[in-house]
Amino acid sequence: MVDGKPCPCGQKATLEDCCGRYVTGDQWAPTAEALMRSRFTAYALGQVDYLLDTLHSSQRQRGEKLQLQRSLKQTRWLHLQVLQTEAGQPEDERGIVEFVAVYGLAKPMAGMAGLLGTARTETPQLAQMHERSRFVQEEGRWFYVDGDQLPDYKPQRNQPCWCGSGTKFKQCHG
Repeated sequence: MVDGKPCPCGQKATLEDCCGRYVTGDQWAPTAEALMRSRFTAYALGQVDYLLDTLHSSQRQRGEKLQLQRSLKQTRWLHLQVLQTEAGQPEDERGIVEFVAVYGLAKPMAGMAGLLGTARTETPQLAQMHERSRFVQEEGRWFYVDGDQLPDYKPQRNQPCWCGSGTKFKQCHG
């Protein structure tokens, strides 16, 4: 982990002081939201082992690691916005976190890049994943169980855009 680097989860803290301590295994996430944020950070940093370690055992499938590795090569996780949490505190057994994660799918450039064998890509087009995720705590440790995909999140016109640009929704994607 790089000292002083901002945490990808969007909290106003460094990676080391925020999700880095969970992703490295130094600590367990104390809440469902902290686990959600650390899993987003793991996606952004390509930390497949952490994603598998925090996936509930009932959800693990053969070939999951390879599938995640392939997905992470094509996807750039860029911005996270937590919309709502239900329960998921240290004293709870279950929790729910609703979030919007902004990502871009890398597209190979046409022309010379393919001939030269380079991995150059165009700027990815932004998309969002809006999910209501379920978490469970077992023996003091939180795990991601599953989630329901929701329709694209559309903020009110004068609220910040979902893409993380910092501009109002109406001026960006509205």
